[in-house]
Amino acid sequence: MVSLQNSLSIHRFPSSFPLLGSQKQGTVNFWRRCAPPLNVKAEQASSSSSTSRSPDRTPRRQMIAVGIIAPWVSLVGQNSLSFAAENKKGYISVLDKNDGYSFLYPFGWQEVVIEGQDKVFKDVIEPLESVSVNMIPTSKQDIKDFGPPQQVAETLIKKVLAPPSQKTKLISAAERNVDGKTYYTFEFVAQAPNYTRHALSTISIGNGKFYNLTTGSNERRWEKMKDKLTTVIDSFKIFNV
Repeated sequence: MVSLQNSLSIHRFPSSFPLLGSQKQGTVNFWRRCAPPLNVKAEQASSSSSTSRSPDRTPRRQMIAVGIIAPWVSLVGQNSLSFAAENKKGYISVLDKNDGYSFLYPFGWQEVVIEGQDKVFKDVIEPLESVSVNMIPTSKQDIKDFGPPQQVAETLIKKVLAPPSQKTKLISAAERNVDGKTYYTFEFVAQAPNYTRHALSTISIGNGKFYNLTTGSNERRWEKMKDKLTTVIDSFKIFNV
């Protein structure tokens, strides 16, 4: 446990709890999708007009269009099926080939950028519903080297996963093995003056890094969200890079 505390003191990653209210200003930037080009309708109108002026050329134009578009549609369809086959319904997959991890998050959550965190996705309406991934370097080869699940979980919650001002409680901690790699998974609550967050966290070691994924929701929505959040936790996988 001493080695874990030393690692956290040197490489402390940011709290996995989302920033709320005015704290978000200047820190969190939302990725916005660009709107469809405004000239699409103009192009369609132009094409329609051209067709009406030259009806005899329409079959030839259609044949050319079909010849060009059909292979592209077929390719897109194949990719879509492949993508869907790799995901669970209602979730979107994240695959980070550089850092060597993957996980699922609920459809509808948006990616946000928080300095110091590798990945963050959250519900913009319910900001306590989020998932974040953090990593710190480590010389350890297995999460067991830091101690048993409950002790490691308690240290992480107090030192990293919740602000010092919040009252925390560890509910459960367990060890699981996936493809020969050990993960610690634990459940806890953190109480602030104006809300209580119910959270799940999983940790493991690989590629010379200590990985942590944490997800959660407001306590009042826990019963509704716990199955989804459990799916997120269980989906987290580390692979060699």
